[in-house]
Amino acid sequence: MAGTLPMPPLPQGRFEGRIAFQQQVRDALAAAAREGWREIILSDPSFEDWPLGERAVAESLQAWSASGRRCTLLARRWEPAIRLHARFVTWRRTWSHIIEARACPSADVLELPSAIWSPAWALQRLDPERCVGHSGAEAERRLALREALREWLQKSTPAFPASTLGL
Repeated sequence: MAGTLPMPPLPQGRFEGRIAFQQQVRDALAAAAREGWREIILSDPSFEDWPLGERAVAESLQAWSASGRRCTLLARRWEPAIRLHARFVTWRRTWSHIIEARACPSADVLELPSAIWSPAWALQRLDPERCVGHSGAEAERRLALREALREWLQKSTPAFPASTLGL
């Protein structure tokens, strides 16, 4: 039968380096769209080195966006991401009804998780400077990351509005 080849499963295990990290972000968001993940949490102090401004990532996010989906975004500060990732900002504005963006400006840059969480798979950079981390579908890791993110979200406030009001 002719057609597209099946996509390889998402990576499991340790990763190292900025290129590997960025590829895992791309692959995760493509999988979210392809597999219809219902919920995603993206967390990083600034998202500066994430590939969020790339066309392929924007297309994956657009394809993922649908009724019944939910995305939570958590950053220490949103200004770097807004400045660097125009496509991501446009996506956030378009889909504001399914996206909750929050900030935790008092967080230490090294403590706020740099992670992607979903009920099916998770990625966490344990050393953001060197882009060393772990990804996988193990339930224990996903649960531990979800709990850590829940604690940070409780400390956070709404941020990165979909539109700016004013004169």
